[in-house]
Amino acid sequence: MSTRKISGIKELNGYDILVAGGGPSGFCAAVEAARSGAKTLLVEATGMLGGMATAGLVPGWCGFHDGEKYIHRGLAREILDALRVYEGKTPSDDIKNMGRIDPEAMKIIMDRIATDCGVDLLFFTTMSGIETAPDGMVKEAIIANKDGLSAVSAKLFIDCTGDADLCHFAGAKTVKGDKDGDMQPVSLCMVMGGVSTQDAPANYKRSIIDDPEFPLIKDDFFSAGFRMNSGHLWGVDGADARSVTKAMIDGRLEAKQFRDAFRKYLPASGNAELIQTASLLGVRETRRIVGEYVLSVDDYYARKRFKDEISLNCFFIDIHPSWVNRLRERKGEWTWKQEKEDSIYRKGEFHGIPYRCLLPQGLKNVIVAGRSVSADRETQSSIRVMPPCMTMGQAAGAAAALLLQNGDDDFRKVDTDALREKLKAEGAFLP
Repeated sequence: MSTRKISGIKELNGYDILVAGGGPSGFCAAVEAARSGAKTLLVEATGMLGGMATAGLVPGWCGFHDGEKYIHRGLAREILDALRVYEGKTPSDDIKNMGRIDPEAMKIIMDRIATDCGVDLLFFTTMSGIETAPDGMVKEAIIANKDGLSAVSAKLFIDCTGDADLCHFAGAKTVKGDKDGDMQPVSLCMVMGGVSTQDAPANYKRSIIDDPEFPLIKDDFFSAGFRMNSGHLWGVDGADARSVTKAMIDGRLEAKQFRDAFRKYLPASGNAELIQTASLLGVRETRRIVGEYVLSVDDYYARKRFKDEISLNCFFIDIHPSWVNRLRERKGEWTWKQEKEDSIYRKGEFHGIPYRCLLPQGLKNVIVAGRSVSADRETQSSIRVMPPCMTMGQAAGAAAALLLQNGDDDFRKVDTDALREKLKAEGAFLP
């Protein structure tokens, strides 16, 4: 008999797998699980799949290839090819013409793939709580949407929230930000019209940064154009509702400041218009689980490979500065180019992401994929981008499917050799 004290909670039973979060990792986890025959429920807080690729308006891919070949394949490559077909092009191995992210195309493509394989989707649905047994088994998740509160029971749970919400609610150990809990700044992507850098002064960015009319534009992380992943907002906790609310308000104001700054300093942008701001905040880091293995910056620089690796990565260490107080004192001091150059891999280089990084300590029937897997802060800043999140997500879904086939409920019992063979049979690049 249930011990819940809230009346009116509906029961949603009979699922093999609950996937929390429908961003790149959650989408791939749910599709992989459903294609493998598991009855899968995917709950997503927004009205679309794709996360930062759709609701977040991120314009381009990061780290899809190592400069020579695509290292993220399987479902990740299926999405890339589907985007090219949507644009009337032929899928190609040419890494120089991989194309940009079209958010409207992504929505349609992901809807089709998920529904075709039988994923049970619930949009505008948030996970609000977890009931966990003393033995580390998650029993059910409380979700909230227009139907009210519902308790979802499942055999296995996949946390793709990006903030490790499911693990956090279940009592698993997590860490957040740097040693002081400070986190990288967030960004709110935007779409501009009528922007051109033709005849722009060479120092126009510095002029904008130094102009007191635009106080929210504090550094050179911006590029004048149509679709912009630009601007920083500091002191934001992406796992805190009030903090995110304020950041969305400030982000829209910052977008207007970009529009006004372009009108003022770019001669060909006198009629610049702000067309759209994203409906999802671009959060770079919040909670990270403490897993069975913590991927370290030493592993990154050693290009370390692992027997149980289920994904690869070649993106540079991309920590945007979290020292908000210092930046306020020295406006314009930091430059993004300086931050990344020392960690860029050479062509053909990559490191592995081991399966153990997906396993939260203290929980048995839960696996994690996406930017909240077990890694130190430096390495998290590299593996948090969408392509490795997609391949980690597919691996999590495949691990869940294998576990169900074997009648087990502890993700530590997955045969990682069998998991890797399953992924490779489905197109993954795991040399």
